[in-house]
Amino acid sequence: MKIGIVGVGLIGTTLTQALSAAGHDVKVANSRGPETIAAETLSSGGRAVEAVDAAADVDVVILSIPLNRIPEIAPLFSDLPAETVVIDTSNYYPSRDSRIAAIEGGQVESLWVTEQLGRPVVKAWNAIGSDSFARKGKPAGDPERVAIPVAADKDSDRQLGMALVEDTGFDAVDAGPLAQSWRQQPGTPVYCTDLNRAQIPAALASADAARSPKRRDLAAAAIAERFGHTVNPDAEYGVRINRVLFM
Repeated sequence: MKIGIVGVGLIGTTLTQALSAAGHDVKVANSRGPETIAAETLSSGGRAVEAVDAAADVDVVILSIPLNRIPEIAPLFSDLPAETVVIDTSNYYPSRDSRIAAIEGGQVESLWVTEQLGRPVVKAWNAIGSDSFARKGKPAGDPERVAIPVAADKDSDRQLGMALVEDTGFDAVDAGPLAQSWRQQPGTPVYCTDLNRAQIPAALASADAARSPKRRDLAAAAIAERFGHTVNPDAEYGVRINRVLFM
């Protein structure tokens, strides 16, 4: 499958490596130019390109950038064929994304993204921490394999997103339509808690829309105190604190 990835942060780097290693034809871009993309990111066969090229002649485009930058890259999608599937991995964090008043007012992140891009998206890889994503991928059938929820409005898009999640070394769980994707946003029981396939459905069902933002902010404060305002703690600490606060 031809895949374009926009963003080479911690999640984007692992996506590039894992999907290339799985045999996909992967192009990756950032905002600073292909020459700035580290060789390690391309170690499994991914190719560094300009951002406009990452969204050209592909079956799937994956966005792995801060949520507040989504409007900037929206023009890349103006001529994207309708059959091209767009997957969004982003999450809302008040400290970084406070300008997005609609989400602070309660709008579901993924629905806001669809409005900005003018097309439907799949929500995937947003509910796993970057350290867990980089280190915990395992073969299908492994009893310790972590699962990731995937939401989308079109069944075919959701199934494609789930197949790609499986290709990155994680079990995929059908999380339903985008309107329900708030159940996998920060502060919910499935967010960065490294659950398995059997555990995720109950965790999705138990999510509380009113309480999850408060839990998200508590976790962010605890992580900032421990790690100096980073949102990327090691998996052991992050999973432990999220399980205490979110579940």
